[in-house]
Amino acid sequence: MKRYCQPVDPEAELDGFIAKFAPAMQAQIRGCRKAMRERFPGAIQMVYDNYNFLVIGFGPTERPSDAPFSLAADRTRVNLCFLQRATELADPAGLLRGEGKVVRSVRLAGPDDLARPELRALIDAAVPLARVPMDTSPGFRLVIKSVSATQRPRR
Repeated sequence: MKRYCQPVDPEAELDGFIAKFAPAMQAQIRGCRKAMRERFPGAIQMVYDNYNFLVIGFGPTERPSDAPFSLAADRTRVNLCFLQRATELADPAGLLRGEGKVVRSVRLAGPDDLARPELRALIDAAVPLARVPMDTSPGFRLVIKSVSATQRPRR
């Protein structure tokens, strides 16, 4: 007998990925995602449940290279990653971490960090540097891009 896979609701699948984390991290991931979704209501959210991180990219298209931002969560923290031309951003508060030629990140203590004026300024400065403009109109989509068979512990 041939079996067909039932389509999985992306929100339910993402909830399952987040459920692997400790309750405090679950709340932090959900809160940070909500804050980014409010900031970019038209963004396509691309999810990668990788070996090291649960990553939620925010971009104008389904092409990962078009995403200017992502949230990357491991068992201890959530980082906001600036994925395009981050080395060109003025960062007087010294929030950006990393040594790469393109990408920088900011460690988030929680969703409220995304409302801090100095971080909002970094996000606002990164938007015009994006290769493809971000859509700010409502109507986001959630796309599960990949799931790794093996992963580091989430708790």
